[in-house]
Amino acid sequence: MFFCSAETIMQTPAYWQTRFPACLLLPLSALFSALAALRRGLYALGVLRQRRLPVSVVVIGNITAGGAGKTPTVLYLAEQLRRHGRKPGILSRGYGGSETGPAEVPTDGTASRYGDEPALLARRSGCPVFIGRDRHATGLALLARHPDVDVLLCDDGLQHYRLARDVEIVVVDGSRGLQNGWLLPAGPLRETAGRLARCDALLVNGAAQVPIPPHPRRFDMRLQPAAAWRLKDPAERRPLADFAGQPLAALAGIGHPARFFATLAAAGLQPSQHSFPDHHHYTATDLQAIQGGALLVTEKDAVKLTALLSAGELPHGGNIWAVPVEAQIAPDLADWLIDRLHTAKSKDGRKTA
Repeated sequence: MFFCSAETIMQTPAYWQTRFPACLLLPLSALFSALAALRRGLYALGVLRQRRLPVSVVVIGNITAGGAGKTPTVLYLAEQLRRHGRKPGILSRGYGGSETGPAEVPTDGTASRYGDEPALLARRSGCPVFIGRDRHATGLALLARHPDVDVLLCDDGLQHYRLARDVEIVVVDGSRGLQNGWLLPAGPLRETAGRLARCDALLVNGAAQVPIPPHPRRFDMRLQPAAAWRLKDPAERRPLADFAGQPLAALAGIGHPARFFATLAAAGLQPSQHSFPDHHHYTATDLQAIQGGALLVTEKDAVKLTALLSAGELPHGGNIWAVPVEAQIAPDLADWLIDRLHTAKSKDGRKTA
């Protein structure tokens, strides 16, 4: 049995919030920092070569372990870029899937093969999604099959320095910030807080409940829920208000489940809460003990539950509803990005719209 209540599970270690006992791991953090600095230095000196693609590359990443809101950001940018006449493609590592790539993710691709986030991006974005551990090779494969693509959005990969990028957007969770501010494993940081100053834009997801380092190009994101759709029949949709006053359960296997539960609470819903680790591979056993009427899940979880539904293994089969969220960003991140890309491409003459 892998689930437990939201009150008893944490998606990140509790000691990442404090300085003790995390300080006991500082020697390992120092080693991690030295190795990371050496790797960055080798790229800066040209000992390790960066590889550049013939179109614009935008990296949407973070400097902390755990979810921060990168996937909704990628979906937002893909939609906005298309509205402005651009033709985006999406690159992802494919974490959690068996496919190593480079490979295109079909709109009905499974999480077990391609990873839950790439599968969701392929269903929602309306643009080609490719996965692969080598982002440069994956980008070339995408462009070979979709030569009209003129900008690539890289879902995560901020630390994948082998791929040269034109723009870096770092997403930070406003409720958790940088936590204790230490590097892995003593803290959540993949790179030091100073890395934020070197990125092109900082995007804060949700109201900042802790101090966030200042940045000259800061944007603020709010995730707004849309009408829920039934897992058994995606064409059937209901506004969240329709679920008010009913017995409900909510399930979230994402980097920060509390954000999903807070979204439901803001909509006036009070479901029982059930958290799972990020990228969790569900089994029927995971859901058997979840009591309640309708079961509300994130779209990322819906991608994985679909396989169980098809196999007839879900106890809540006909009463599972996915709750999509849509990013609202101020100031307009897409307008800023398009101006930035136009300026960059005017200088070096690579492919642009």
